[in-house]
Amino acid sequence: MKKFNTTKTSKLLALLLIATLSLSLLAGCGNSDASASNSAPNASNAASTESEEPVAVALDKDAFDALIASGIVADDADIAASAWASAVKEAGVLRVGGTRTSFLFSQLDETDDSLRGFDAGLYQLLARYILGDESKYELTQVDSSTRESVLQSDQVDVVFATYSITPARQEVISFAGPYYTSQQAVLVKAGNTEITGVDSLAGKIVATQAGSTGPDILAEFAPDAVVQEFETDAEARTALEQGRVDAYVTDYTLLLNAIVKNPGVYEIAGDVFGPEDNYGVGLPLDSDGVAFVNDFLQKLVDDGTWADLWQITLGDRTGIDTAPAAPVIQ
Repeated sequence: MKKFNTTKTSKLLALLLIATLSLSLLAGCGNSDASASNSAPNASNAASTESEEPVAVALDKDAFDALIASGIVADDADIAASAWASAVKEAGVLRVGGTRTSFLFSQLDETDDSLRGFDAGLYQLLARYILGDESKYELTQVDSSTRESVLQSDQVDVVFATYSITPARQEVISFAGPYYTSQQAVLVKAGNTEITGVDSLAGKIVATQAGSTGPDILAEFAPDAVVQEFETDAEARTALEQGRVDAYVTDYTLLLNAIVKNPGVYEIAGDVFGPEDNYGVGLPLDSDGVAFVNDFLQKLVDDGTWADLWQITLGDRTGIDTAPAAPVIQ
């Protein structure tokens, strides 16, 4: 299985820098003032070029929407064989716990009020699979501390939220999957040369998310770090930007979200580390929806939809040309 690494992150940042420089050059060539175009570059043009912010690589909306609209639809017999799927079918809507702010995984596009990303694509494909219409879902926003509770209180049918499978969580909910695999990484402000990876976190103030696997990972791999827990990814990154913490440790893919969305602001320090982090689909404890969703995920892997979705939502935006092998669904 191909693993993400910092070499690919460097490649991404290089590509974004090249794209930014190219845009700046084009802007200079497009000057409509004839006298200005025949003169040496002036100070205002230079200042304008210097102040331009790098632009994140946009998701191909048309390709994403077309892929979801072509998703498979379950046979009536498959739905009837699952009490969980039958309940969703009868309700006429798939209730999803997820996020609107995960740039690569489930991001709200306010221009058309649509959610797109890797997780968003999967739950929309699941809605289509059960209900024949990818738009028949309702999203309840969750964070790392509420994902179990919305399932336990029957507020949602399923959770897609870069949700790591852990033994503790499996005591109170069930997981389908895994459908994605990542590891941990260290995020620092761009230009930080003091922190070179997890081995240099001793004595440093390190942010992580409350309710995530981050605190346990830091206790094992950076026991001498001073850990501060934040409720959300945004709060942790704000603390990093303001210098209230020295680094931020969490799942590599979530950090990649921040780097792609804010080029030039952050860097990954060193290599990914820790155990493989398997993302699962959260379901009510002991639900027969696990077998149903696993069958659905396997079909997406077998027909190439999983790889196509990965390429559109992650690969094309991070400079990775080939989708990794899908994790083995258990």
